[in-house]
Amino acid sequence: MQHSKIDFLKATPLEARSGTKTTYLPALGLTLVDADKQTAINALLAPGYRTAFFMNAHCCNVMAQDQKYAGAVRRADVLLPDGIGVKLAGKMTGHELAANLNGTDLIPLLLTQAADMGKSVYLFGGTPGTAEAAANKLTTDIPHLRIAGTRDGFVGALDPNLVVADINASRADIVIVAMGVPMQEMWIDRYAHRLDAPLCLGVGAALDFLAGNVTRAPKVVRKAKMEWVWRLAMEPKRLAKRYLIGNATFLARAATKALQQTPRRHIKTRVMDVSIAALALVALAPVFAATAIAVKAETKGPALFRQTRIGKNGEKFSMLKFRSMHQDAEARQAEILNASDREGVCFKSRTDPRITKVGRFIRRASIDELPQLINVLRGDMSIVGPRPALPREVARYPMRAFGRLAVKPGITGLWQVSGRANIGFDKMVEMDLAYVSARTMLLDIILILMTFRAVMSGRGAY
Repeated sequence: MQHSKIDFLKATPLEARSGTKTTYLPALGLTLVDADKQTAINALLAPGYRTAFFMNAHCCNVMAQDQKYAGAVRRADVLLPDGIGVKLAGKMTGHELAANLNGTDLIPLLLTQAADMGKSVYLFGGTPGTAEAAANKLTTDIPHLRIAGTRDGFVGALDPNLVVADINASRADIVIVAMGVPMQEMWIDRYAHRLDAPLCLGVGAALDFLAGNVTRAPKVVRKAKMEWVWRLAMEPKRLAKRYLIGNATFLARAATKALQQTPRRHIKTRVMDVSIAALALVALAPVFAATAIAVKAETKGPALFRQTRIGKNGEKFSMLKFRSMHQDAEARQAEILNASDREGVCFKSRTDPRITKVGRFIRRASIDELPQLINVLRGDMSIVGPRPALPREVARYPMRAFGRLAVKPGITGLWQVSGRANIGFDKMVEMDLAYVSARTMLLDIILILMTFRAVMSGRGAY
């Protein structure tokens, strides 16, 4: 059975069929799957015809040089993020991808689920004998997997018509093509519409890993996102240009595109944030040291306190503060929730018994907030913005309050300089929404200057 190219490419959009989220990364100019491994596998195996490519830094470099390959990539139905380089490119524009969906890890999991569904696979590519060795490994690891056929990517790939006929005769449900970038994507783009198999994937070196031709990095290296270093050490002559020059080129190109896509105000704000935070950390180093000593001297436990907060677009991050409470403060909060002096969903109590003596002083002077300068350098927060909320507070937000999550949270802001905890939740939300809609560099500078007066007065700081 043959499909017209248009019908084939438009038959089953990934999000429409499976609900799987995809994310456009401006730094790459590509829309990639943004999901965990299981969700991605479910989407790939959902009913319908689709092609899928794994995109890493090397693929993007080839795209920049080869317009035909770039066209093939953009015509694919599914693009999967592969490697730390793509993850970093997403972060350049504030996009945190859910998972690294590289083929070496994903293919065995996908084929295990496919076997459970009664689907078969055809392995096409690699040097002579590689596909057969990979098939043997797969059937050992997944005994109920049906291998519909195998074919090498050299002599076996010389006549595309014979390849297509052989795959269709095998009645395979999944075709794995492993001929390297860009050959495998070009082959799929040109011939996949003639295949009966619903799913066709370009998998790069996945068959070599399965066949044992290439040794994978130890788990600890993979966990550290340094597998490329391992592969470079194994094959320095072949991979030096790809990884050393190629990775630097990729990141430089991605950063350039990210800057081009980022509004000038965002760039200026980030420069201001980094500059102020870095200078403040240096200038306030004695205050940091003295505070840490005072906290440790009064109570046992770490000087710094980490707490999960909700940032821009609902992303969670770990916010830093100097510890101003006893170590069991979180466990004791349920006992005093009814003692809040503040209206709304945010808890605040002037007589909170969990606060230490040092804690009351550093809260009154706002010293407890200073470690958030590190959060600013990390990119979790800005100097100016709405205060970051706790997950339990966001869970109780009325719809209107979610508007305050449209920007990065800040150390200071309109609410902070206007009375802090003395201001009720509803009024705080209105202040934050006003800031989000009217923020400018001038407003940020004014709020930073007003912060010094707010700190000196101590109004609402408890």
